[in-house]
Amino acid sequence: MMDKVSVDVVIPVYKPDKRFDTLIKRLKNQTYPVGQIIIMNTERSYWKEETYSDMENLQVYHVKKKEYNHGGTRNEGASHSQADIIIFMTQDAVPADEFLVERLLAGFSRLGSKKEPVSQVYARQLPEKDCRLIERLNREFNYPKEGCVKTKEDLEKLGIKTYFSSNVCCAYKRDIFVKQGGFCGKTIFNEDMIYAAGAIQAGYAIVYEAEARVIHSHNFSGRQQFSRNFDLAVSQADHPEVFDGLPSEGEGIRMVRKTAKILMKTGHGGQIPALIFGSGCKYLGYRLGKQYRILPMWLVRRCTSSPDYWSTEGR
Repeated sequence: MMDKVSVDVVIPVYKPDKRFDTLIKRLKNQTYPVGQIIIMNTERSYWKEETYSDMENLQVYHVKKKEYNHGGTRNEGASHSQADIIIFMTQDAVPADEFLVERLLAGFSRLGSKKEPVSQVYARQLPEKDCRLIERLNREFNYPKEGCVKTKEDLEKLGIKTYFSSNVCCAYKRDIFVKQGGFCGKTIFNEDMIYAAGAIQAGYAIVYEAEARVIHSHNFSGRQQFSRNFDLAVSQADHPEVFDGLPSEGEGIRMVRKTAKILMKTGHGGQIPALIFGSGCKYLGYRLGKQYRILPMWLVRRCTSSPDYWSTEGR
């Protein structure tokens, strides 16, 4: 555990629901106290002031939907905090227990293999009860039971996985965050990995803290998988300084093979066609996203899950 430090939480929100309410309640019951919960709410009309009026440590800032940006909006949220540690979360990531903040902070006490200080600590994501088996296995692949510390030395062994980090739930040292310039101000996706790459290259370490856990999963349709991976590839195409020479395809193939093997071994071989279909949607979206600059804008808008990003104001 770190010495006593101040902690704020920043959460971008759009159309808050009961899951978000549960997230807020569980943040209030953490063993390590949270200071300010900074809400970056998209569209004032969707925020129900009366629902949260009794929460003294809630700061709410409103942005227009066309102005929302994965990196820029989070940077704005961070600018309202003076805490030592800033935890970024998404509105659908619910703390699995009361120890989330405490265990995230514990990750900062670790060091890289060459004594590199830790810039950020990201949490393990557990599947929901209704999570489909394939997605459940994908979660286990990306968020295993064992934690780790990643540094520049791991690039040869882990490749792009070295930069893997997730703002679904990730704690950052604010002084390093400011020094590194925060998140990329304009990106359709992947602001967390782009920042992580810069931190790794600057000589910091990233910690995956498996004991810090949030409940977060999706049962995406093939169309949603396609669009999500299209946007993922757009972010990679826009940042060759990070992703060139570290292709994602190999990691994806490894995950598909491992998932197929487990399905066969556990008697769920009948789900392999669904695995192939979903993986095909992901791959097609990824390949098109990599080539988005040569596509007509009408097609880009059909492929993306973030149409506002491509507006005159957003782009």
